[in-house]
Amino acid sequence: MIFKNMGIIFRQLFDSKSCTYTYLLADATCRSAALIDPVLEQVQRDLQLVKDLNLNLLYAVNTHCHADHITGTGAIKKLLSNCQSVISRSSGAKADRHLDPMEILKIGGIELEVRPTPGHTNGCVTYVCHKEQMAFTGDAVLYRGCGRTDFQEGDSATLYDSVHKQIFSLPESYLLYPAHDYKGFTVTTVGEEKKLNPRLSKSKEEFIDIMKNLNLAYPKMIDVAVPANMVCGYIEDVGEKDK
Repeated sequence: MIFKNMGIIFRQLFDSKSCTYTYLLADATCRSAALIDPVLEQVQRDLQLVKDLNLNLLYAVNTHCHADHITGTGAIKKLLSNCQSVISRSSGAKADRHLDPMEILKIGGIELEVRPTPGHTNGCVTYVCHKEQMAFTGDAVLYRGCGRTDFQEGDSATLYDSVHKQIFSLPESYLLYPAHDYKGFTVTTVGEEKKLNPRLSKSKEEFIDIMKNLNLAYPKMIDVAVPANMVCGYIEDVGEKDK
């Protein structure tokens, strides 16, 4: 993509096992950086890239508490003690910094607006960079799809409202970067998804009916991933969060 601000560094990274995208976002001038949705098995790869680009990783950020992989946040913090874990307050998960709706997360000169997009989980948020006309949607909006709503506080009506109010209200040219893709697509736009998304382009009633009849298999990693992600990916702390 072509950035309006050439002082930005952006990389889209992929974990093939969970089909998860991790995003590296950095200010090219001051070298401050953040990783969005890091995956445990890819931490060494991601941190090597941070080192190669001579970046200062300030934040390991999650769009929500994932059910299909363990976040790399805890492992990153063990290796980079100054890096802060970041997630929405509504997630209920452990973190150094909890974000509230419409708060601004600053990465050097880059500003990410925190938009609440619950429905897949209660704690889902979308990070919007207005300057670059891009948004990181987590599982709220995928390429021609969306996150499922049949587990982990999921609610189809809530997801539909979230997407239409917080994501589809953005200019149609804004680029949307999802947390997952299963067919090799990397990016979409607000305009494309408003028109072509086979679920979210429908009426609310149709959307709810579609989601109710997906009949998807139980997520393989959920019983391991969710407890670990609630404690920032510190697997050894599972069961200690509420003590």
